[in-house]
Amino acid sequence: MDNRKYNIYFHTHTISGIIICAVLYVIFFAGSFSFFKEEISAWQKNTSYTQGRKTVTRDFDHIIDSLAQKNKLLGRDFDFFLQRHDMGAYVSMSASNDTTLKKKPKARPAAAPKKRGGRGRGGDEDSMYFNYDFAQQKSGNYADAYDMGEFLYRLHFLAQLNVVPIHLGAPFGYLLAGVVSFLFLFALITGLMLHWDKVFSNFFTFRPWSKWKTLWTDLHTAIGVIGFPFQLVFAVTGVVLIANIFLIGPYTKYLYKGNSAAIYQDLEYSDTTKFVYSYKPLQTKFSVNDFVARAEKKWPHSRIASLQIKNYGDSNMHVILTAKPHAQERFSGTGKILYRVNDQKVLKEISPVKSSTYVDKVRSMIYHLHFGDFGGKPLRVIFFVLGIMGCLVIISGILIWLVARDKNNIPKKKRVFNFWTANIFMASCLSMLPVTAFTMTGLLFMEKPGQSDIFHLYFYSWLILAVYFIIRKDLKITNQQTLILSALSCIILPLADGLKRNNWFWNTFNQGKFEILFIDLLFLILGVLAIVVLVKMKQHEKLKTIKA
Repeated sequence: MDNRKYNIYFHTHTISGIIICAVLYVIFFAGSFSFFKEEISAWQKNTSYTQGRKTVTRDFDHIIDSLAQKNKLLGRDFDFFLQRHDMGAYVSMSASNDTTLKKKPKARPAAAPKKRGGRGRGGDEDSMYFNYDFAQQKSGNYADAYDMGEFLYRLHFLAQLNVVPIHLGAPFGYLLAGVVSFLFLFALITGLMLHWDKVFSNFFTFRPWSKWKTLWTDLHTAIGVIGFPFQLVFAVTGVVLIANIFLIGPYTKYLYKGNSAAIYQDLEYSDTTKFVYSYKPLQTKFSVNDFVARAEKKWPHSRIASLQIKNYGDSNMHVILTAKPHAQERFSGTGKILYRVNDQKVLKEISPVKSSTYVDKVRSMIYHLHFGDFGGKPLRVIFFVLGIMGCLVIISGILIWLVARDKNNIPKKKRVFNFWTANIFMASCLSMLPVTAFTMTGLLFMEKPGQSDIFHLYFYSWLILAVYFIIRKDLKITNQQTLILSALSCIILPLADGLKRNNWFWNTFNQGKFEILFIDLLFLILGVLAIVVLVKMKQHEKLKTIKA
């Protein structure tokens, strides 16, 4: 490779990497733990979704009957979006389609802001949106049902930053995550081109007892090559998932004349089919649970993903069920069945395992590749390891960048700036593991932790720890003490779970609470690995002293 191309690739890789490294680390770290979102949620709630799927009945009729005690349901539309673990659902109830029953909206003062529902969903005062737990048969708003699994999942695409009052076609958090994912593609491709001529020789070169710059360079190259396909897939799918709002926007405005519901209907994200309200009461008795049972019997290799009820209690009432095939049965596909309740007739039926549209194939491929849900827990463990390796690539890249610029021929002001940049990045990044373990341990001792409790515990402890290491101004201390804190906090977590809730490894194994067992073992292994890395670093320092 000639010098001109080398310099282009080198500077593009370095600049794009250093600009996004801290945010990218947060995305990779939180995203790695998001592969176990269900397990973390089950661990916090001290329940087992594996057992619950066998014993808990998903009673949709009970939810509707409960709503009927406080609301007149005639003419309303209902949407039930089942969570992936099937033990909960997000429930949306619209205002009535019967104009004679619609409530008049209350007048608001001019200065009063518009109320918003959970997860940013707005609506009038006669509609509802809430979370429902089938195991406990309790409903709650989004903030009350919030857990650590949801927190880490949303952190990996920076949803918590959406409160920043900057909106350039999308909320600030999503915008930042999309830009970072896009720049990550540049860093990946230029990094590969940079090492292309010596990719094989550099890959098999690892000198753990050499000076730190050599060690970090070898580590960066070797792990970068191993994780390149994984990181490339996540960069591409991340750009599509996060930045789709920018891709869809122009089509919505010019081709669909601003009708966003129509484009999402064509992209098969939602079913916005309207049914005429007849103003005639339904005379036929029905059970929503029966419709669900019939669909599950018809499609045994799929899971019900959503349930929609149109014109409840009207003679033109319809029930729409959507199903997704299990990944091991079929990689893509969406099943849909439309019931007309008046005569129990099936008006439309699409099998989830026999056919799929082009749109569904593309969307399913992106989702499955990004979430790693097509190979069971073993694949998610592999994805988790590769994600953590991505974090190591980022850390080693920061250290290489700093060491390469800490030379006497570089002006002192630039060296000071470079050090403080690396110091802030390292303090912020390396604090995440002990803070995550500390927060989860702290949740054990709270009665009913909600969204605000998790936010305060996580972000305040993260801020305090990061500021502490920034003030210390010593990267060696940051490395060592974060490893010590990681080891302690990760090992304390399963011990605290055993002491507080009697969830010792043998108890959770015997009781079949494998999600809780998995999380306790995961953090125990992470704690042991932190100790191993700390010991190896001490040995490296000792060997360098002997050689000197």
